[in-house]
Amino acid sequence: MTKNIFTPEVTQELISRINQITPTQQPLWGKMNADQMLAHCNVAYSYTFEPEKFKKPGLIMGFMLKTFIKKMVTGEKPYPKNSRTSPEFVIVGSKDFETEKAKLIAYVRKCQELGESYFEGKENHSFGKMSSKEWNVLFYKHLNHHLTQFGV
Repeated sequence: MTKNIFTPEVTQELISRINQITPTQQPLWGKMNADQMLAHCNVAYSYTFEPEKFKKPGLIMGFMLKTFIKKMVTGEKPYPKNSRTSPEFVIVGSKDFETEKAKLIAYVRKCQELGESYFEGKENHSFGKMSSKEWNVLFYKHLNHHLTQFGV
């Protein structure tokens, strides 16, 4: 069962884990370094809070995302290690570690402050309208996967 990212306790737990990551920390698996991982995690929140920055998927891609990918992203089954990611989520080059960390913490807090009711029925850029439960799983599962990747 996925923890509820909309509760203050889980938000604080996630922030504490984020704060344990150091700029030189190595992942237990995968190719991203710490600053790239933080920037990668920020993409999901950018899609949510700044969707105008991204091109909407076309008709065929939208169908594929809603029909096949949404279940994987919003389902309870954890992501496998070294699973492929969408090209928009691939981070190339160095990012400013402290900037990305602060941005991620702010996004996690924003989700908790807005709360479940804000996300209930909210349109997702790629998957259409989603329940607050689906949003919770999307946010928590992805972030937990990458924090675990870095051993925190």
